[in-house]
Amino acid sequence: MKRFILILIQFLFLFRLYAQPDTTQKIIQDRRNSPAQQQKPYVILISADGFRYDYAEKYMADNLLTLSREGVRAASMIPSYPTLTFPNHYSLVTGMYPSHHGLVSNYFYDPGRNASYSMRNANTVKDGSWYGGMPFWVLAEQQQMLTASFYWVGSEADIKGILPTYHYSYNEVIPIERRIQIVLDWLQLPPDRRPHLITFYFPEVDHSGHSYGPDSPKTGEAVRWVDSSIKKLTDAVKTTGLPVNFIFVSDHGMTNIDVENTLPMPSAVDTSKFIIPRGSELVVLYAKNIKDILPTYQKLKKQENGFKVYFKSEMSKQLHYGDKDDLMNRMGDILLIPDWPKVFHFSTRKPNPGAHGYDPYLVKDMQATFFAWGPAFKKGMRIGSFENVHVFPVVAKILDLKYTHKIDGTEELSEKILK
Repeated sequence: MKRFILILIQFLFLFRLYAQPDTTQKIIQDRRNSPAQQQKPYVILISADGFRYDYAEKYMADNLLTLSREGVRAASMIPSYPTLTFPNHYSLVTGMYPSHHGLVSNYFYDPGRNASYSMRNANTVKDGSWYGGMPFWVLAEQQQMLTASFYWVGSEADIKGILPTYHYSYNEVIPIERRIQIVLDWLQLPPDRRPHLITFYFPEVDHSGHSYGPDSPKTGEAVRWVDSSIKKLTDAVKTTGLPVNFIFVSDHGMTNIDVENTLPMPSAVDTSKFIIPRGSELVVLYAKNIKDILPTYQKLKKQENGFKVYFKSEMSKQLHYGDKDDLMNRMGDILLIPDWPKVFHFSTRKPNPGAHGYDPYLVKDMQATFFAWGPAFKKGMRIGSFENVHVFPVVAKILDLKYTHKIDGTEELSEKILK
């Protein structure tokens, strides 16, 4: 018995040891800003995951509202489809739709690789070969401008063999005060070692929105916590005297779903014949044998009730999620899309009340936030809604980063909001 207890204690110790998140800063030591890049301004791109387009006013985020009045505020920012975390964070930094940059969902299958990508699998998350397009930290580093990331989708992967000079493995245990101090430390480095582009990420609003719903007091508390943290961050940055520009965005919004009447997997789907990654607001079927696609689709069309079934060729062109957009052949063979507020749910446990992933043109709750302020932006400007792929050219313009590769974003937004 004593031996068993000793073994159990050793096991628990090792489990805790290896389960500890990696909180160490990764620094690529041999990089320097070129003399020309040392003269450039600075951009801090902040994402508050799940911060719906109306949350700032709904929950009285006074600091953000004040800062946005000093700069630019959009009626909303329209996420790319599907309105999920990984596809949209990567669209923001590449200027490309998910179907073009390759992160077509949080979970998907790639037939060419015979492998699956998962946002919860560190091996796929950190493998740069999964990521198409060019995040602007890669573009900047190629042009001898240093960058830093306190989390962002793709920032842990060696995309085109390049990582941000300063970066962290994703974790949620570093306190906000410490994170702000590290940003301040970065900006106080000597000019040749100082990052000009910093990405910064908050998960709290998304967590609360999922767990309690977008109308919950808990979600309001998370919004106000982010708001107060933004004030701490901007106050700290102000002490440097540097020309820092802030862009505050979210990847998607949040909506209430029907948790009582969820959709099961339709009986028309023989799950042994398809690879089916995790999904609720979008379920994708990848056929193991192409002969099973058409008969399954025909059976599903007869069972449509609370959901719609599509071939890629039938998807709305507005979503840029059709067969002609599927540049990496990752979007599957059959798509099942629930009618909002329905969700597919394959567990006995009741789903969380808040969700996202729907068409942002049909469900306005999916739309996101865009505020920007700083010396590069016009002041007191209100603009209409725009797609998130247009953020990339704004950042590139501020930092004077040159790019020749094809993106989906245009310079129309940057021409409108930059001085």
